[in-house]
Amino acid sequence: MPETLIRGAEVILTMDDVDAELCGADVLIRDGVIAAVGHGLQTRGEEISANGCLVTPGLVNTHHHLFQTLTRAVPEAQNALLFGWLKALYPIWARFGPEEIYSSAVIGLAELALSGCSLTSDHLYLYPNGARLDDSIAAARDIGLRFHATRGAMSIGESLGGLPPDSLVEPEAAILEDCIRVIDTFHRPEAGAMIRVGVAPCSPFSVSRDLMRDAALLARDKGVMLHTHLAENDEDIAYSLANFGCRPGQYAEELGWTGEDVWHAHCVKLDTTEIDLFARSRTGVAHCPCSNCRLGSGIAPVRAMRDAGVRVGLGVDGSASNDIGNIVSEARQAMLLQRVARGADAMSAREALRLATRGGAEVLGRDDCGILAPGKRADIAIWDMRGVEAAGSWDPAALLLSGPTRVRDLFVEGRQVVAEGEITTLDLAEAISRQSVLAARLAG
Repeated sequence: MPETLIRGAEVILTMDDVDAELCGADVLIRDGVIAAVGHGLQTRGEEISANGCLVTPGLVNTHHHLFQTLTRAVPEAQNALLFGWLKALYPIWARFGPEEIYSSAVIGLAELALSGCSLTSDHLYLYPNGARLDDSIAAARDIGLRFHATRGAMSIGESLGGLPPDSLVEPEAAILEDCIRVIDTFHRPEAGAMIRVGVAPCSPFSVSRDLMRDAALLARDKGVMLHTHLAENDEDIAYSLANFGCRPGQYAEELGWTGEDVWHAHCVKLDTTEIDLFARSRTGVAHCPCSNCRLGSGIAPVRAMRDAGVRVGLGVDGSASNDIGNIVSEARQAMLLQRVARGADAMSAREALRLATRGGAEVLGRDDCGILAPGKRADIAIWDMRGVEAAGSWDPAALLLSGPTRVRDLFVEGRQVVAEGEITTLDLAEAISRQSVLAARLAG
């Protein structure tokens, strides 16, 4: 792979151990890796001017449901709490198939890329009409984002007291068997891997205690990570107390669902005991502020988590509960909510951006990403700070206070996925047209 030099950035936010910020500096990319960061770098390869631009690590999204981009703003689900929202959407999702899963993932991934995201997790937990995790992985390969696919699952349907219709649940033996298949087929543990796979039962209220425990054992046997939803809202806490006789954090600990190979989505209602548990065990959290607002779930105690030492990243969550998939907007919302809850000094713009870069990479177990430093993967976002959004800004590094929410250029593994604000890896207009046809068919 030829060299690329990003030349003369107004500011580079490295997110390294000392939070170095470099003015008028360069980044040299070689063979998908950052070869150097500094001043006066030279190359015989391509040069890209970053004059007037902020350069950051590519952003990291730790929780998404890409299949949901086909069900944005469904009227019946617009004003519902979590459980009612799910009940409204399950019948629609039951009509999906491989084409819907693929198209929805392509659109969601393109949207993420345009918001500067280079690495995303995805939680696919339903497989109707022949759909497979393979469909969303194919979309990630076509777009060119680094992808942490998680094999989700639901096994307790309405007939057994669960929320999902029986048509969307699977036998638990078949779930574990397919987890083994997708791990063996797609997971790559090495540094620089473009595809990794995790094991991710949907939630403690949609699978059995046995499946939660068996999933943890399987994941550790295979050396992959674990992911699920936890403590999302008051309904979630009430269900756990009524059905398990304990709070969600205790339930997770009892079944092997804590540790540095585990990250939980939402965690809005963690109490101080659970926060201490997550800090001690190095359990990660995917904070999804926009979705939490949309569903009325509450404000997650992110400041308390961070102060206790919990690893926290950001997630856009699905577009049926967030409506958009912009990780910059998510980071700004995370900052604002902590200020609403704790005061204007509760979270700075730089700290929130760190959650969206290095913080997310740490949650996903990727010490090769989220930092601009020699030897790290060349996942790099370039933000043009000369537009109207940043006009008059005194601090070009304060992207979340005044700056664009759409990236100018995005590199993933040294490959340019976004150039001058446009996706380079597919015909986006054609993909949007196909998505609109599929959405209309579902709505009809």
